[in-house]
Amino acid sequence: MDIQQLYEFCQSKKGVTEHFPFDEDTLVFKVGGKMFCLTSLSEWEKGTPSLNLKCNPERALELRAEYEAIEPGYHMSKVHWNTVRFHGDVSDKMMCELINHSYELVFKSLTKKLQQEIQE
Repeated sequence: MDIQQLYEFCQSKKGVTEHFPFDEDTLVFKVGGKMFCLTSLSEWEKGTPSLNLKCNPERALELRAEYEAIEPGYHMSKVHWNTVRFHGDVSDKMMCELINHSYELVFKSLTKKLQQEIQE
C-alpha cells in the first residue's frame, strides 16, 4: 500500500474528511469530526511509514503480541491506539482491516443523529 492507496481507501468511507490539525506533516482522517487514522507524510517520504489507528483495548494487546510492526500508539492513548508500521509483518489486507476497525469504532461512538446524517 502506498500513500495514494491509503488516501483513497480512507476517503472511500462515508463521512470521512482529511485535516492537518497539528502541523503540515501529520495527515489526519476523521469521521464525524473524530480522528480514526493519522500518518506522517515525511515518514512516507523517508520510506518508514506508519499509521496511528484506534483499536479495541483487548484486541490492541493481542495485536501487539502477535505482530512486531504493531506497537502502542505514538503520542496517543496507549490503551485505545496502536501505531502500525508498514513493510513489516502486517499485510496490506490486515492493514485495511485495522483501518476499517478504527473507522467503525469511531463511527459507533458518534451520536445516533450524526451517524444517520453520515449514512444519508
